[in-house]
Amino acid sequence: MKAATVREIKIELQDQTPEELIALCLRLSKFKKENKELLTYLLFESYNEAEYINQIKTEISEQFKTINTNSFHYIKKSVRKILRQIKTYARYSGKKETEVELLLFFCSELKAFSPSIKRNVTLMNLYNRTIESIKKSIATLHEDLQYDYQLELEKLL
Repeated sequence: MKAATVREIKIELQDQTPEELIALCLRLSKFKKENKELLTYLLFESYNEAEYINQIKTEISEQFKTINTNSFHYIKKSVRKILRQIKTYARYSGKKETEVELLLFFCSELKAFSPSIKRNVTLMNLYNRTIESIKKSIATLHEDLQYDYQLELEKLL
């Protein structure tokens, strides 16, 4: 089966009644966890972006505390998992400010992590790539926000 284009889906959705749209959304949420998470963000979290960011930061802090530090292998796996979740949450929001703030928080947590990431090349490369990603995202923001986030970024460097 070939998937329809976004334009075709949009046209078809305009012909649906509100009850049919609700049924479609509920059915869609049953198939993938990401669909359900996105709908949760859109319905419950999108009106208060600051609270959404704080919830994610709390979750990130908890995840960093539970990382198995017996081996750098486990640390790398856990850190990559956390970064993947951050990028997913930022994608739900669709706002560059949210992405920058979450990535800055991730880098600050990673830098403060014990054992030090400086003892592992892979973790340092991940940290540096994330810093570069933050720089690119900051460049697309409003000048005032760029200045504020640039100050935070310099603290990490």
